[in-house]
Amino acid sequence: MSRIGKQPVPVPQGVTVRIDGRTVTVEGPLGKLHVEHRPEVAVAYDEAGRQLVVTRRDDARLSRSLHGLTRALLANMIEGVTQGFEKQLVIVGVGYNAKLQGRNLSLTVGYADTRVLELPEGVEVDLPSPTRIVIKGADKQKVGDFAARVRKVRKPEPYQGKGIRYGDEVVRRKAGKAFAGTGSGP
Repeated sequence: MSRIGKQPVPVPQGVTVRIDGRTVTVEGPLGKLHVEHRPEVAVAYDEAGRQLVVTRRDDARLSRSLHGLTRALLANMIEGVTQGFEKQLVIVGVGYNAKLQGRNLSLTVGYADTRVLELPEGVEVDLPSPTRIVIKGADKQKVGDFAARVRKVRKPEPYQGKGIRYGDEVVRRKAGKAFAGTGSGP
């Protein structure tokens, strides 16, 4: 039995869960999310205990792997509609910055032009300073995907550390070229 899959997912007050066939819809104060689970697993909602229970139909390898995955997806949905998810990015480099123009994020990160990324539906961006980006949303997958797309515009390089990095990311620095002080010169 999956150690993660067998744990029930508690549903806090203020969150409504609806199961329609294989589609599970979760609605809370921060939004509404839905997921369609695979037929190898079954999801049941216990209204008395206010918890979601995931069971698998058989002990096949695929069913075992989907058991824990489905439970984790449901737990992330419930956490997303109650607390939300957040990713922080830091821009490092002279003259590098970010600007928010409506639903577009403009990045000036050392290229000849400004890179513009459109915000996906359900994702909000906050700029506490021109070099800090905070991405928030109820859907963990959308928040992480957009943060990865922003980071991909200018990944941190190992020599000077310039680029866009996650707030908790540590960039390993490399030494530059070593100058040969002794040699057989003219």
